[in-house]
Amino acid sequence: MTTTTRHGARRRASAALLAALLAALVPAPAGAAPGHRPGPLQRGADALRDAGVTGVSVRLDSPGGVRTARSGTGDPRTGRPVPANGYLRIGSTTKAFTATVVLQLAGEGRLSLDDTVERWLPGVVRGRGGDGRRITLRRLLQHTSGIPDYAATEEIVPDPSAAGYREHRRTTRTSRERVAVAMAYPPVPGPGGAVRYSNTNYVLAGMVIEAVTGRSWEEEVRDRILRPLRLTRTSAPGDDPLLPRPHARNHQQFEPGGPMTDTTAAYLPFDGDADGGMISTAGDVNRFLTALLRGELLAPAQLAEMRRTVPVPDDHGSPPGTRYGLGLSWTPLSCGGGYWGHAGTGFGYVVQPAATAGGRAAVTVSAHSRPGDHGTAVRQLRGVTDLVDRALCGGRPPAARAPVTPFPRPYGVGYPWRRAAGRRAHCGEEPGHERGTVSGRLVGGRPVHELRRGAAARAGSDR
Repeated sequence: MTTTTRHGARRRASAALLAALLAALVPAPAGAAPGHRPGPLQRGADALRDAGVTGVSVRLDSPGGVRTARSGTGDPRTGRPVPANGYLRIGSTTKAFTATVVLQLAGEGRLSLDDTVERWLPGVVRGRGGDGRRITLRRLLQHTSGIPDYAATEEIVPDPSAAGYREHRRTTRTSRERVAVAMAYPPVPGPGGAVRYSNTNYVLAGMVIEAVTGRSWEEEVRDRILRPLRLTRTSAPGDDPLLPRPHARNHQQFEPGGPMTDTTAAYLPFDGDADGGMISTAGDVNRFLTALLRGELLAPAQLAEMRRTVPVPDDHGSPPGTRYGLGLSWTPLSCGGGYWGHAGTGFGYVVQPAATAGGRAAVTVSAHSRPGDHGTAVRQLRGVTDLVDRALCGGRPPAARAPVTPFPRPYGVGYPWRRAAGRRAHCGEEPGHERGTVSGRLVGGRPVHELRRGAAARAGSDR
């Protein structure tokens, strides 16, 4: 062999060795093992991406350890990946934190769930929207008060469009102002004791916490939950609209076929209170849920109160069999049993945390975009609920179930309101369907572009 041939062979061998070393250093795609078929979490995340969600993240905490999956992109503009355990807006998942503090105060004897709202907030719940002398704290936490949803009004979302989001997202309101908006509307119709979801209930719960303790609900959540559990990446930022880094960017499509609008910045008219103002991570939310259900935060009597449920109406929009407790909902699993959690949504995102009854396993699915058309919304939300079911059932395919409607409870669908003949009037229909509704955490019901036309028609009728 000549010297040149030997040198060439050495160079080729060195190049092959370098390539092998580099291959070992380059990570496999998130959630996937090299040379293996993706697991159920990754397949579910990819299915959501294929259904049009820009970015998806899943985290499952169980006795077997932590499993994660990511799909799509964390920023469609740059193509960067969805960050691992990035910061999330958790929307109405905040309600579980708020309810926990109220129940802790009940366990300490500082309030009773049978206290009236009037006892702690004299004169606040008066007017068309309800009478605080007849509404108990239990009914607030259970969404059986009938109090109108402030976030479902045109005062809070006057223009459900990209331009409206940009124009109004910095508008701030106090808790009292949010309640006052709701009190100008009539009570939500329905049988006594029925679940009629309203974000105003939890704004009031936050106000009760302050009335009892002399401190804000944010301070009580921090000292009673976040610090003991060391949830260092969870906070209630108030009127700060920014998300800490790292985070995926949220995008809302305001009309079918329209462009995606970056909605990562909070919509402060409804993103800053005890009903939906917190930010967290999947890891922190899973830790909170497992600690709550294991009895680390509540005494047995108060945990039993939280898990004492009432049925959710069939036309509510949630998966069949869903029941609502105090700040938590219970949903059946296809493999038997069920899970506890409270989903959250907002402009451009869905977060669905869920945990098994004893806190043995918890999963959080986050989707970082929302579509503008009904059919796509149905497919994506079904994908979220199926992914939760697969994760907690150990990867077994979900059994056939009735289809969910778009923006189902507990995703925060609000109530349909109409302005007619110069006066406010309720549509007289249970929420969550094809009427133009502005949801508590997102414009819900029918697609956003139809709401824009409805808003224009209402404005025209008032001239």
